[in-house]
Amino acid sequence: MLTIRAIWSCCLIILCLLGWSGKATAGELSERLANFPQWQQLTSVQPASGDLVYPQWMAGSWQVTSTLVDLVAPLAPDIITPGFEANRQQLNQPVSFLVRFIPEKPPITGLKLIPQLDTKSSILVADRAFNSLNLARAYLGDAAVLSVKVDPDSPNRQITLLRGERQLVSIVTARVTETNSDGKFITSEVFQQLFKGGSRPYFNSVESTTAYHQLSTSQPSIEADQVTAVYLSPQDPDYFAANSRPVALYRYRLEFFPPLPTTPQE
Repeated sequence: MLTIRAIWSCCLIILCLLGWSGKATAGELSERLANFPQWQQLTSVQPASGDLVYPQWMAGSWQVTSTLVDLVAPLAPDIITPGFEANRQQLNQPVSFLVRFIPEKPPITGLKLIPQLDTKSSILVADRAFNSLNLARAYLGDAAVLSVKVDPDSPNRQITLLRGERQLVSIVTARVTETNSDGKFITSEVFQQLFKGGSRPYFNSVESTTAYHQLSTSQPSIEADQVTAVYLSPQDPDYFAANSRPVALYRYRLEFFPPLPTTPQE
């Protein structure tokens, strides 16, 4: 049976794989990751417009191994999010799935493409539906996840359809990026999430900050350090007690490998 705890465990990691992006002050995001778990509030972000643009060295398909390496409940025992204790079982347990980063498709008006000067876009974005579907099924099983749909009018809104007429709606509301002198590409995105289909809807806000680093060796080719922070929504009875502080922090290690020749792709 799909429970909110199981889905919660999945939706946390799904954020790492989901235009214009605001630029962070030099070193701001790096410093934030270095200060884990001493996070007091959301980082400085700007309203999300368009898709998140990735560097060209992330182009193509990748076999990703994701490992939860640390988790902290800063306000425990007074405030603990659903699924936090259950997520301890995932500590140091690697999960593998296929993702890909593709050129941004030109916008569509009616049945015609808007004319482009260059038909080969140099803007690289995540294939959000493909990535999220593979990741969700890796955590919940193929039968539990029916599909992932991205709003054709906005890459920042997607719906994960689950067995039992349940849905997870995720909306990117703000983001910021940073490129360091050592070549690390760092992103921070803020999501509003709504889980529908249980006894009552469940809302929250999530901030996902990820530092990607291209390696000189080929195995893995890219590594990433990700921290996901969970904040209560105004609908939560403990919202004012949390005082804008995160109620859960999860740290992941991501490793990107060239896909095996036998790996099926859509």
